[in-house]
Amino acid sequence: MKQFELGFGKGSMTIALPEKNILAEVEGNEYPAIENIEAEVKNVLRNPIGSAPLKDLVKAGEKVGIVVSDVTRGWIRYDRFLHFILDELNEAGVPDSDITLIVGLGSHRLHTEEEHKSVYGISADRVAISQTMSNVEDAFEYLGTTSHGTEAKVNKIALAQDKLILTGGIVYHLLAGFGGGRKSIVPAITAYDTIQQNHRLTLTKEVGGGANPACGSGLTEGNPMNEDLIEIAKMVNPDFIFNITLTAEGQFAGFFAGDWMQAWEAGCKRVEEVFGVPVPAKADIVLASGGGYPKDINCYQGSKTFDNANMAGRDGGVVISVMEFPDIAEPPDFSKWFDIPTIEEHEMKLRESYTIPGFIAFKVRCFAKERTNIVVTRPENRAFIEKTGMRMAETLDEAMAMARDIIGHDDYTVTVMSHAANTMPIIK
Repeated sequence: MKQFELGFGKGSMTIALPEKNILAEVEGNEYPAIENIEAEVKNVLRNPIGSAPLKDLVKAGEKVGIVVSDVTRGWIRYDRFLHFILDELNEAGVPDSDITLIVGLGSHRLHTEEEHKSVYGISADRVAISQTMSNVEDAFEYLGTTSHGTEAKVNKIALAQDKLILTGGIVYHLLAGFGGGRKSIVPAITAYDTIQQNHRLTLTKEVGGGANPACGSGLTEGNPMNEDLIEIAKMVNPDFIFNITLTAEGQFAGFFAGDWMQAWEAGCKRVEEVFGVPVPAKADIVLASGGGYPKDINCYQGSKTFDNANMAGRDGGVVISVMEFPDIAEPPDFSKWFDIPTIEEHEMKLRESYTIPGFIAFKVRCFAKERTNIVVTRPENRAFIEKTGMRMAETLDEAMAMARDIIGHDDYTVTVMSHAANTMPIIK
């Protein structure tokens, strides 16, 4: 028997499994963390990918805008590197008074002053901060319509800068393939209808076809959402980019600076190196944890774990997800969609009035339809879990007993994913 410990909220759950049944253990690949952050930031700014050094792109008298991610992307840890980018601009002759941080809120709420300081550190006290609000119509300029029919409306303050720098973090993204890069334009600094039109591409053109299979984690080629994002980014044509990637332990694995497309693509390759984990086949049973708090704070956040874990399971198999969900129904814009009685009605309502939380809720229902999903969670979450179409267990042993009954034999295979919110199984 082999013992496994899986994160559950701020604690953990353990289970022993027969070693003969274990097909794969999916963990992020080893990668060295950046030790000297200041030195590496300066290195990539002065030796960028596909671009002149940042110092050579800006000059005294120019206004420089830096698009930054909001508080929901706290894992980027701007407080540890953003001030070094400001220092580099200062050395090039651009004082702090000519620099503006443009908070890419997308459709999220405004920051408080305290959140500015907690997210951006000392940089928040050095430069002006402008927050984009996607529902303020006159805050955007129309740049054109993409080949997919999306009207590109971009924040006027960002467009008014002499130089525009994008910043953010690259991870697997369950719709756009990868985060980072062009997503600092859409959804970060675009109008609400631009965001919705772009995200609506995650549905098939055919009514009743459901989710577009071309839109998924690690998928960029032929992904209409990604293609649309790139088209709009080309309209804006940002001058420079700085993106980070992480190690499996959450430290900085790489800084990628330079041309907004080339540097982002290099960062995507690093994400694949660290978080793309080969497995020999799809398993009968997948046992997954998001990694504990905050990855399992609610079902909306838990959707990332569901997505990666279901990739590792065969059709007709079982996926067991271990997630505490103390705030299971947050946000309401996500949970209310499960009040729609059927997945078919859910799709029709989504086509009428698309929202991102509504689509994520639809994907959760799709996972439950494709194979049995069992969620190990708090007893009081049972009613909500059952509305999603999934089943519930209160312990790992109970969930494994349910799974064995469904598989119907003792020669089942198991893949264990201890950090399924971040790691993606790659079938060999």
